[in-house]
Amino acid sequence: MNPRQPEMADIVRTHHNEFLARWNPVLSREQRKALRDIRDCRTAALGGRVQQCDRCGHRVILYNSCRNRHCPKCQATARARWLAQREADLLPVPYFHVVFTLPSQIGRLALQNPKQIYAILFRTAAATLLETARDPRLLGAHIGFLSVLHTWGQNLHLHPHLHCVVPGGGLSPDGSRWIACRKDSFFLPYKVLSRLFRKLFLLALGKAFRNGQLHLSGELRDLAKPAAFQALRPPARWALWGSPAA
Repeated sequence: MNPRQPEMADIVRTHHNEFLARWNPVLSREQRKALRDIRDCRTAALGGRVQQCDRCGHRVILYNSCRNRHCPKCQATARARWLAQREADLLPVPYFHVVFTLPSQIGRLALQNPKQIYAILFRTAAATLLETARDPRLLGAHIGFLSVLHTWGQNLHLHPHLHCVVPGGGLSPDGSRWIACRKDSFFLPYKVLSRLFRKLFLLALGKAFRNGQLHLSGELRDLAKPAAFQALRPPARWALWGSPAA
């Protein structure tokens, strides 16, 4: 018999105290609750019930689930339902997968400012796609897309990035016809998207800093100084990649 594969709950239970000892000061109340729920999901900590066979009397204890939307175990049905709904919305055209990734220098700001940083990420990534697609030299169309935020990578390290699923084309400015992307190239020029995204994000980030909307304390307290914050500007080329969506 194959050994049971480790689950997210196993990792949380093993490293829960160690993780909180390091990161508790920057965690929100909701994040701490999610950790507790994942740790306790389907264990005696949440109670349970006993099922017994009427014939042989065999008993099985079934522990309650946490029903937290961040729990991998509890969201399988909801995830399948959501995917089915999204598949029903698909158009009969090719789709592209575009990912906007924040550099590590910027990503760490999200630990203390998740609402502000992720709002800027969503807003500027959307503006990048819409503005670039409207350019008549590139596509000249109004497009739509689906965006999903991931805040960590496969190694569970901080890695804020936005996955965008974009149809390969859009409506003409007057809404009368469909304009398809070129079949021999990616959705839109990579370098154009990358440069515009960097420009828009840094403008919005700088505005948030000047308006006092960013919380910078602890390891980030030195960045509260304007000169230090300006020095935070990352390299000119940000990580942005894409591929045809499966």
